Amino acid sequence: MTNSKWIQFLRHYGPVPRNDNMYDETIQRSARRQGIKPIEFEHPLQAEIVNCFSRVTLDPVSVILTGTAGDGKTHLCRQIWKALNGKEEEWASDSPYLTLYSRYPKDRKTWPGSDDPTLYRSVKIHFIRDLSGWAPQQGAEWEPEKEELLEKCCRSFFDPDTNDIFLIAANDGQLIESWRRLKETEDVKRARQVFEELLVEDKKQRSGARLKFFNLSRASSADLFDRAIAAFLRHPGWRELAESTPGQNELFGPKCPIRRNYELLQTELVCSRLRALLELCDYNGLHVPIRQILLLLTNSVLGHPEVKDHLMVPGDVPKVIADGTVSKASLFSNIFGGNLSDIRRQTITIFDYLERFQIGYETSNRIDNMLIFGEGDEHLGQYFEELLVKDRFYGADNRFYAAKNEYIEGTNESKDNASEFMDMLVSQRRGLYFKIPNDKEEELGLWELTVFKFSGEYLNSVLSVVKTQGIVKRPIVLRLVKGLNRVFTGMLINSDRHLYLATGGNYSQAKVSRLLLEQVSVDPSKGEKIVIRFDGPSGRVVLSVFFAPDIWVDFNLTLIRYEFLSRVALEGALPASFSKECYEDLLAFKSQLIAAYIKRQAREQAPEGPSIGLKLLALTEQGMPDPKFVEIVP
Repeated sequence: MTNSKWIQFLRHYGPVPRNDNMYDETIQRSARRQGIKPIEFEHPLQAEIVNCFSRVTLDPVSVILTGTAGDGKTHLCRQIWKALNGKEEEWASDSPYLTLYSRYPKDRKTWPGSDDPTLYRSVKIHFIRDLSGWAPQQGAEWEPEKEELLEKCCRSFFDPDTNDIFLIAANDGQLIESWRRLKETEDVKRARQVFEELLVEDKKQRSGARLKFFNLSRASSADLFDRAIAAFLRHPGWRELAESTPGQNELFGPKCPIRRNYELLQTELVCSRLRALLELCDYNGLHVPIRQILLLLTNSVLGHPEVKDHLMVPGDVPKVIADGTVSKASLFSNIFGGNLSDIRRQTITIFDYLERFQIGYETSNRIDNMLIFGEGDEHLGQYFEELLVKDRFYGADNRFYAAKNEYIEGTNESKDNASEFMDMLVSQRRGLYFKIPNDKEEELGLWELTVFKFSGEYLNSVLSVVKTQGIVKRPIVLRLVKGLNRVFTGMLINSDRHLYLATGGNYSQAKVSRLLLEQVSVDPSKGEKIVIRFDGPSGRVVLSVFFAPDIWVDFNLTLIRYEFLSRVALEGALPASFSKECYEDLLAFKSQLIAAYIKRQAREQAPEGPSIGLKLLALTEQGMPDPKFVEIVP
């Protein structure tokens, strides 16, 4: 392999206009043609999926692979084809539909290695590796043989003696839409109901159906990142580049930005900070597919805004070094798509997700004082030296010093010059997110560099704790309860020992609610309690409000909701950037809590007295709740 071959091949994974990175088959063909090993790693679900077709199993089952584009459905289909000894040349064809036969033991007494053919049955396995490419276009009629095949598929799900097994890869919407367009037979109707149930309830199987359903978009983005970056960094192409002993201004030489970016990705700090963003995406309801992760890694290493397609090729490296634009190839900027145009960046999922953290645009006085006035400062100088001066590639270079001095002294009032320095500040803030050491994280306010100021706490004091069945610190729970109280009542209430459920009379979602229904103790008391825990089956962090041991309501505590409640509790106002969606989610949660409260009341059936009483919620001067009992005599 020549130096140029590996880098040229790697660009296929990046945000190139041809979109070669969108097709597993294209990558495989290119790899075979150039004699290069593609970037491969085992999907977290691969072993379980392959096991559905294992030759030693008595009852192989059909499998549906669904998820978003780029989740690795085609790749997993190929792994199963290989596990069943399917021919490589058949798979390399363009046909989205393939078949092969496999034999399975007739009963559990059959030894898997027996050569007696009478002990086995032959099963035909149907591969529809791309349903969208196989099914007719929207509005077109089904071809009779294809419709008949899917009807056979539906029958096989409910026939215990079937000798037909199916593996179908399709995006969620394509799957349901294709089945809706089939003739409404009883088997088709039953199959579609199973699909919808498994999708909605996020389950893998249902009793009575010989089918397993794998939604790949439920896989952890952080887990996929761990596997992807390991495969990316250990690819033999990098070793061959390193062993080629290039000169000073050549590809992978000591001044090469591609080499520097590759080395940075190998550092524990950069890798862990990037992983943290992917994990926060997971717990904000944003799934990052495998294809997007590989695109991110490729763009991080090869990105430069002033080369063709914004991705460097070997011939670009000497020119970039000679022009003094190495700093523009910064990994810290490339991670956020800074090398791409605004329009192109907005169309790419991973950059859209990372943009939501606003890293580079969010800051603090301390950070900006260090960047602008830190040079030689008694207190901030050490940080300026460590984080900017010592970074010979992407730290404070001559361009930065010149632009900074002009900005401070105001010698050049050109808008273009001011804009250039602002862009440099964005790039340096992004670099700081990846360079501030863990032991200085709190001191320098690392998470002030993101719009989610509490994301570090969410990761370290909530997520990591509940995943190991630990107990979240009491002050965090109390803060969230205080935030809930302020949203539920619409008042600046300062109580955090109880959760106050109040309505506006006949309207539970009134902006100001003074009619108190119930107050739920945070600490365990007569079955009541409020806890933060990890829900294993769904993989979510939930805030659980218990009215009784068997009556509770869970609230999915996403990062954005955590940030929202924390800000409301501490700042007393609804952050504009989070307001509408989070506010509506919390009012829906409040309605669920009221329904649970009514359920408990109905079960307890407390005897009614001669009069009816209402509690009206008022606040003391200190913002503490002061319920007033009002008796209503019939």
